[in-house]
Amino acid sequence: MTGLRIRMSERLPAPRDAIRVAPIVPLWAAVICAAAAGGLLTLAFPAVSLWIAAFPAIGLLLLSLIGRRVWSALLVGFVYGAVFFLILVSWTARYLGPIPWLALGLLEAALTAVALIPVMLAYRWIPSLPLRGYVRSVLLAVTVAALWVGRELFVGNWPYGGFPWARIAYTLADTPAARVSSWIGISGLGFLMVLLVALLLELGRAGMRPRIRVLVAPVVLVLLLAALPAFPTTGHGTMRIGAVQGNGPTGYFDQREPLSVLDAQTAASEPLYGKRMDLLVWPEGGLDGDPFQYPELADGLDRVAAGVRAPILANAATQKGELFYNTSFLWPQSDHAPLARDDVQTHAKRHPVPFGEYVPDRAFFNAIVPDLIGLIGREYTPGTDAPLVRVGKTPVGLAICFDVIYDELIAQGIDGGAQVLVFQTNNADFRGTVENLQQLGIARMRAVETGRSVVNISTVGTSQVIRADGSTQASLDEDRPGALLEDVELRTGATAGVVIGPWIEQLLLWGGLLVVVVAGIGSRRRGSRG
Repeated sequence: MTGLRIRMSERLPAPRDAIRVAPIVPLWAAVICAAAAGGLLTLAFPAVSLWIAAFPAIGLLLLSLIGRRVWSALLVGFVYGAVFFLILVSWTARYLGPIPWLALGLLEAALTAVALIPVMLAYRWIPSLPLRGYVRSVLLAVTVAALWVGRELFVGNWPYGGFPWARIAYTLADTPAARVSSWIGISGLGFLMVLLVALLLELGRAGMRPRIRVLVAPVVLVLLLAALPAFPTTGHGTMRIGAVQGNGPTGYFDQREPLSVLDAQTAASEPLYGKRMDLLVWPEGGLDGDPFQYPELADGLDRVAAGVRAPILANAATQKGELFYNTSFLWPQSDHAPLARDDVQTHAKRHPVPFGEYVPDRAFFNAIVPDLIGLIGREYTPGTDAPLVRVGKTPVGLAICFDVIYDELIAQGIDGGAQVLVFQTNNADFRGTVENLQQLGIARMRAVETGRSVVNISTVGTSQVIRADGSTQASLDEDRPGALLEDVELRTGATAGVVIGPWIEQLLLWGGLLVVVVAGIGSRRRGSRG
């Protein structure tokens, strides 16, 4: 018997290195923790923007996953996802009622639950690896943070192009820590946020004394988040840009007269007539229809362009053959009309919104909710052209409304030489909600990530000119017409976050999954030998 105890003590880790793999909290408490995590995390996003709440929210969710098995982890993940998304995107119910809101929120919750299973497995398998206690804890924390990024990539890419609206790093858009995204991208910043929480959680779980080598990683992370300067880009002069928020009847169900949207935008533009500018920007949906099809719309654009003596970056639903596009176009100041389509630089929206601008699998969903699906009569086709126009010799990067959440589109504009970014959006369907502030926060993060000034112009607000450091240069309040005229800084050079950010994402995604697979195989083998 003594020999057996000796042999077992040789195989088991020392007590100070032992890490619990049993649940820290019972399932009922884990469900409560998960719900609290979801609710707390919504406070970190606009309009509350209590960014510090993101860190305890991460901790509560990770705590609730430790020691769980698959079905209980799915329950915990679903509760977290449902509370979080149903609160965060409650604005989707503004006009169409609870069905789209519940469909989106519960779908994202289900996807989140599935994508959290690898995190649960990391907590179950990695502690059995034959490593020293602090090494094992650091590996576990790094893997969990990497898997969090993998979860965001999964939810942000699938189905129907995904919905990368709620990435954890967006909660830091108004803080100095946003500058980290210019070095390692938005996903890289999110990885560091989760890593910090996971490391602190591991210190508490393992009962380690606060030795220097154990505390180095959390301290370094805090310093990085707080003090790292932005990746340098190069100033390249300024462009004088006017931006007009017409506050016209641009919502899906708004009552409108013919040309009322054009009239609203024109009236809000008139204070800028005769003032020097290089470009006038109108928002998404700033016209009542296709100016290439309707001469009265083209004439209206010609009059405004002549009044401001500058080209207009406008947007409208356009038709080419049998296909419809959500199209931004640079309408030049011209002394002769009409303009041919080929004379105008265009960019069509790359990611039309599912169930908003087109219906995927229409026959299937029409059989379920025909009244709602019947409201979406026009099917927009995804664009394929570069998100870029040239104003004189200056490349201007574009993103139309929700396209601002897709990394590859922003990177393509920077790769094309964009020296300033313009985001055109129509928030009229979400008047009175926080949707416009959430989208504005994403635009602010894009400014810092890319090292570019951003002109974020909405039909109804909130519209802003944002400097490359994320600060606000000028702003228009929501639900009122107005115009901005600003000397907007131009910058050149791609940040490291834009260049290597996608590679970091893939490294974290596949690296985290690989560690879990290897740990799982090792755990099974050791269990078989035991």
